[in-house]
Amino acid sequence: MTIRVGNCSGYYGDRLSAMREMLEGGDLDYLTGDYLAELTMLILGRDQLKDANLGYARTFLRQVTDCLALAQEKGVKIVANAGGVNPAGLAEAIRAAAQEQGVEVSVAHVEGDDLRARSAELAEQIGPSGDLITANAYLGAFGIAAALAAGADIVVTGRVTDASVVVGPAIHAHGWKPSDLDALAGAVVAGHVIECGTQATGGNYSGFRTLDLTAPLGFPIAEIDADGSSVITKHEGAGGAVTVDTVTAQLVYEIQGPAYANPDVVTHLDTIELTQEGDDRVRISGVQGSPPPPTTKVCLNALGGYRNTVAFQLTGLDIPAKAAWIRAQIDAALAADVPDVVEWHLDRTDTFDPPTQAQATSVLHCHVRSSRPEPVGRAFSDAAVQVALASYPGFYLMAPPSKGAPFGEYRAAYVPQETVPHVVVLADGSRLDIAPPTETAPFPPASPDVPGNPPNGGPEEVGNPAHLGQTRAVPLGELAFARSGDKGGNANIGVWIPAGHPDRAAAYAWLAAELTPDRVRELLPEAAELEVEVHPLPRIAAVNVIVHGLLGEGVASSTRLDPQAKAVGEWLRARVVTAPTTLIPEVST
Repeated sequence: MTIRVGNCSGYYGDRLSAMREMLEGGDLDYLTGDYLAELTMLILGRDQLKDANLGYARTFLRQVTDCLALAQEKGVKIVANAGGVNPAGLAEAIRAAAQEQGVEVSVAHVEGDDLRARSAELAEQIGPSGDLITANAYLGAFGIAAALAAGADIVVTGRVTDASVVVGPAIHAHGWKPSDLDALAGAVVAGHVIECGTQATGGNYSGFRTLDLTAPLGFPIAEIDADGSSVITKHEGAGGAVTVDTVTAQLVYEIQGPAYANPDVVTHLDTIELTQEGDDRVRISGVQGSPPPPTTKVCLNALGGYRNTVAFQLTGLDIPAKAAWIRAQIDAALAADVPDVVEWHLDRTDTFDPPTQAQATSVLHCHVRSSRPEPVGRAFSDAAVQVALASYPGFYLMAPPSKGAPFGEYRAAYVPQETVPHVVVLADGSRLDIAPPTETAPFPPASPDVPGNPPNGGPEEVGNPAHLGQTRAVPLGELAFARSGDKGGNANIGVWIPAGHPDRAAAYAWLAAELTPDRVRELLPEAAELEVEVHPLPRIAAVNVIVHGLLGEGVASSTRLDPQAKAVGEWLRARVVTAPTTLIPEVST
């Protein structure tokens, strides 16, 4: 038996019409949505501080309210983690909407992930921090499966892992047990591929120029077999494409090495095999799993303090001198009540002999942070405004300074799985306790012995690239695609050789030898002083790069131009490398 599991959301704020599009677009057994991220938990936690009845993804409630009758008519069960920090509140809101419409629907929710009551214990792990706003453990998929087995039509959860909303329906449909590790691992991969929505069908994809972009990108579907293997596809006629490369792009997104830990299983990403079975059909097979770790991660968001930013436009000549003058003026103005942190960043975007004013202009950012609102509020804003006629020539600001705003800090803690409640609450109020895994193993596990994986997890020796013939300096993107994102304060970059490369094996051997940690630091100077890991994934011709600390204390507090590292992969592709000419495609991909 094969089940068809669709996705209609990759984040809180994704396309509102997607749920109806997926229900009307073709056959499905289950429709899932991922609404949570580390930053989203902070947003929802702050919502609940203002109103105890909130704390869930209100866009999901709008979607499901619109589609209740349609989902029932189609016989599609809905599973989503949109409950955020208040899954019980979301479940009750859905029941109220169904009653108002006269639709009979059974709504269950999964809870137990909220560990705010254990704040003191968790604070011992993370060290000094502000008041915790959220503290949510990552739950697995067996609670979702139990809710479906009990007859739920809609299951909403709090902080389960992103893949769990897909793994849960597969467990229920195929009757898997916790010991079915390879099947669970295969479903985790399928879930990881489709949980970010249209990123699996061409969104944020380096090879976008090869796609038909005349229609909105369609949302993906995973057809999951009883052995855990799957086919990634989409509804016929939906925009975008499903190819080995679009699937690879999502596989290498936001991972932390070849071993991908979930509360139910550790999935070995270096065992994956991808096969293009037909138009918009990519098979995922060969996935191996091993016992889950004894602990699960807890996402902690605390109030980090207050911050503000001002951006000065510097135009024409003497950019460094202009930046030095305004910096000295602002530093002097803030001397009476200095913020805890003052950061200056000069982005030199000006060009020689600029034909437009934009090309003559650089931007100087000043970021300030403080545990108190006063130093970064009016005092800072006034300092920026009051020198407008007494500073560098051409002074103007990108936008009026603000009064400052609070920001959050992300931390991760770990607690034993058996200490985290995992509870299903059914429509009638009855509660089902979900047992933690009985077999666990320390993380990270050893990589399985799989043909095609180089020994000891390192790249195969290719020697000096000059041995492959003449070389040429080209942007890395002439040979490779990339996808990047955030994991707490770390940036993750997946880089791979496209499936259509005429000599993919040789090109991958070169890529794996080229992208060493030291070389990554050279290519990305922001990482020069940071810890860098590089993990080869030879079966999908990819390397996984982790830059520790690039995002500081996480997205909510990062002052980078790109605080979620979404474009770091494209920056890396734009950097020039020296590659064998025999491996450089004649036409850029």
